[in-house]
Order: sequence, then structure tokens, then C-alpha cells
Amino acid sequence: MNLDIRYNNHPEDTKSYDTTTLRNRFLIENVFADDQILLTYSHHDRIIAGGIKPVKLSLELPVTKDLGTNFFLERREMGIINIGGSGKIILDGVTYEMANQDGLYIGAMTKEVIFSSKDILNPAKYYINSAPAHKTYPTTHIPFANANPKVWGSPKNLNQRTIYQYIHPAVCKSCQLAMGMTILNPGSAWNTMSCHTHERRMEVYFYFNMEKETRVFHLMGQPQETRHLVIKNEQAVISPSWSIHSGVGTSDYTFIWGMCGENKTFDDMDFVEMDELR
Repeated sequence: MNLDIRYNNHPEDTKSYDTTTLRNRFLIENVFADDQILLTYSHHDRIIAGGIKPVKLSLELPVTKDLGTNFFLERREMGIINIGGSGKIILDGVTYEMANQDGLYIGAMTKEVIFSSKDILNPAKYYINSAPAHKTYPTTHIPFANANPKVWGSPKNLNQRTIYQYIHPAVCKSCQLAMGMTILNPGSAWNTMSCHTHERRMEVYFYFNMEKETRVFHLMGQPQETRHLVIKNEQAVISPSWSIHSGVGTSDYTFIWGMCGENKTFDDMDFVEMDELR
């Protein structure tokens, strides 16, 4: 396992970052690699985000001294969405079949977590978020059909989209992790505009389903000090609680959002008026 550690960034410091520094602090450039576990540990609410792509091998979550626990999920919960081919995940001897777009919530105190694919030519790609947990909630398999859909936006504003809530009070219980997937309608390019912050929670955005030449311009920073990152397919962005998180693509794309922090209230947002943006 490769675990990249990222430390907190104060918004006043972030104002002075050049493009290289901004990308080093907030962009997760490599999420998937064949037969590897690539994870990023952010000190913003101690979320772990990354990808697990078993091709020829089965991959097991290892013990790491960075967590200071006897096993990975001893004091953590985890959310998973499979964006690749079919596979399976074994949790303490129990097997969960994972089709494309299936989700899985794993409760704390789960010791054995093993990932595999069914077809080496079309391997599973497990995108994960993990957050500290104070209580064990039941592990829940969430097929795409069971995700809770919310239709937002309009064609006029180029932001018509469906938000599929996977780990959310309407679907399953969790300690603090919330997670879902947003699919834009054809012809829409913007996500989450008008934008917002939520000082009580941080977020990670993972962009995928993009063509080779497609790019998303991800907007971040305080509303009066915005910056941007240029994102390729299957890259992720760490979004602190003080930062806006909005983007526009040169073509269609899908993204997975994951949040953790003070609460799980999905609509606990501090909206930003357009004339406040700078």
C-alpha cells in the first residue's frame, strides 16, 4: 500500500501558492494503478481517499503504523463505489459481489478486507473514502438501484444533474461519512454552481468517466480568493471546509463526492452569491 500524507493548509497561506504548490497540496493525481492500493491521508478531518485496482492479484487492506491501530478499520469506517468491472469484496469471511456502480459501506471493527476482480481484462476499480468512526454501524451493500436519486439544476444554467446518495441517512447509517455520485445530463457542464462552502465538513471530489482530452476546471479557495485546478480523468481534489468546490468541464464527466466532519446534514451549506465571488 502507498499512503500519501497531506497536512492541513490555512486559507491565508493558500493565497500565496503557485500552481505547482496548489496541485501538490490538494490534487490527488494518481488514484488507480494495477494491483496496487493507492491512498491519500488528509489531515483535513483525517479523511482517507484513494483507489484499489486488483487485476491479477487480490488486495488486502494492510496494517499501517500511520493509523496507530491494530488493523485498518479498528477505529474507522469506509465507503466504496466500484467504477470498473465486476468484482468482489470479502469482509471477515463474508463475500459481497460488486457490480459496476455498486457501493458498499463498511462499519468500524471489520478486520479482514480483501478486494478482487472477476475479469483481468475488465478489472474492478474500487474508489474509497474512509473516516474516523466512534461506533460500529452495520455493513451495507448498496447496488446502484438502491442509491437515493436527487435531480438538481436546469438546462438553462448548464448544471442539470442527478445526485445519487449512497452513504447518507436516507440509505444507510454511518458515523460521519457521507458519500455519493453525481452524473451530469447531456449538455450540462457545471457542477455545484452557484457554489457554497460548509465550514462544518470537508469534502473530496473524484472526477471520472472522462475522455482522454477532457478536462475539468475545478474551482477552489475562499469565495473572495478563488483558485483553480485543471483535472484529468480519474483524479481527485481535497476540498477543505473553507473552500468552494465547483467545476466546469470541456465535455461530460461524472464525479464522486465524499464528506466527513462535524455533521452528516447534506444540505448544511453556506451558499455564496455570484456577486461575492472574486
